Amino acid sequence: MRTTSVRKLLPEAWGFLCPVHTPDGTPCGLLNHLAAACRVVTSTPPTVHLPKLLVSLGMTPLGAPTVAVGDTGSSSVSVLLDGRVVGEVSQAQAAEIAIKLRTLKALGKEKVPSTLEIGLVPVLTGGQYPGLFLMSGPARMVRPVLNLSTNTTEMIGSFEQVYMDIAVVPEEAIKDATTHMELDEKAMLSAIAQLTPYSDFNQSPRNMYQCQMGKQTMGTPAHSLPYRMDHKLYKLQTPQVPMVRPYAHDHLKIDNYPHGTNAVICVISYTGYDMEDAMILNKASYERGFAHASVYKTELIDLQSISKDRGGANLQFGVLPGDNTAKTGLEGNGFPPIGAYLQEGDAFYSYVDLDAGVSKVSYYKSIEPAYLEQIKLLGDESGEGRLQRVFLKLRVNRNPIIGDKFASRHGQKGICSQKWPVENMPFTESGMVPDIIFNPHGYPSRMTIGMMIETMAGKSAALHGLCHDATPFTFSEDNSAVDYFGRLLKKGFCSNYVILCASILYLLHNETKFVQVEVTH
Repeated sequence: MRTTSVRKLLPEAWGFLCPVHTPDGTPCGLLNHLAAACRVVTSTPPTVHLPKLLVSLGMTPLGAPTVAVGDTGSSSVSVLLDGRVVGEVSQAQAAEIAIKLRTLKALGKEKVPSTLEIGLVPVLTGGQYPGLFLMSGPARMVRPVLNLSTNTTEMIGSFEQVYMDIAVVPEEAIKDATTHMELDEKAMLSAIAQLTPYSDFNQSPRNMYQCQMGKQTMGTPAHSLPYRMDHKLYKLQTPQVPMVRPYAHDHLKIDNYPHGTNAVICVISYTGYDMEDAMILNKASYERGFAHASVYKTELIDLQSISKDRGGANLQFGVLPGDNTAKTGLEGNGFPPIGAYLQEGDAFYSYVDLDAGVSKVSYYKSIEPAYLEQIKLLGDESGEGRLQRVFLKLRVNRNPIIGDKFASRHGQKGICSQKWPVENMPFTESGMVPDIIFNPHGYPSRMTIGMMIETMAGKSAALHGLCHDATPFTFSEDNSAVDYFGRLLKKGFCSNYVILCASILYLLHNETKFVQVEVTH
């Protein structure tokens, strides 16, 4: 059985469903995401006055004696408002009424709802049933376009846009035929897809992969971290804002929640540890904090639950007087001090059985060492009961190790295969040492030209101290990205910009001599 038809995006999905943001594999084309500009109508505007307005525009009401109910002749078509037939008009009048009604809608006159969908289906051989269909109900998708006749923004629906002439760029507009134009060339993309720099230069599957991995990256998930007690939360300790960014990055205020790191990359085949999508990490960069992260975990200690398991014992947090708390590492309240370093087998918390007069110490069981970040005391529903529940918030250092997954913003994913000593890394004549070594064989088959352009733009941004615009569909054959950034690199004292600003790197080979290597980075 063929399963490809249901996965395809049809013309009515343009601008409403993102053609890039969908998973690869089994759910491809089935699990879709809304485009960034798409909105869902959530309310029902008043439409009681619309039938009277339609009559004034030329519609014949359904109860008029000149209309034969049930007449299916080709001379007239039905007018439906939210699925209810309200009248009939001739084929010529239907087009005029649709144009006039759309103009009133775009100008906000006669109380025509701004989200009203005006779908005029012409009389054709085959296709949908002809008529003038007006829809105003909720649970519909609408998106903004430019109405050329009124020069205003108009919200259109997925049903009507199939029968409209909408140009994407001004060069596509046809005189006396094109009625609308897209507000933005990238309006068809979702918010995540718009964050990929120079995505129009990449092979489409790589943009799909990036939409998935962009949501998986470590970053800054929330600013309320001191007040949250999540079961598990990941945070990059030193995130950076990108020097090469599309317009959506600033529009969506992604800098408020930074994720990722700017890295100095050397594109060279070196040591063999960078084969098959692997990458080499500079050990010195790692030791200075490159890509260091933390995992925040929360442990709930509930004495009521423990008491039930012990037959209803009377328990409370703490240590019996006279116990050697220094030996266990616990304070008098039964918990380690804030900031304590916990390893497997260390004392985690203690509680006292008031009936038996003994204290019980529980030990830290995880194999991952952690720091005690916070202790949160929880009351009961009345707020007056005895303390029985506590949240212990732990911080686990999750720094890069061999086998960790890294990725660029172009779907180029791989693992860290080795932490290479800095004395064996290639370096420039100015002493710059790369953070990452990336194998050039990862470019040809993946065709991520956008990543190569971002490399040029990133070096230019560092040389000139500015951020470059990486919005897709900005460059063209007449104004190519390579020429633009090549000129900037030449101004930034990088003379050999013809081959992507190649630099001379030196490599200490066998600890006896220097080998001059010319690479791009």
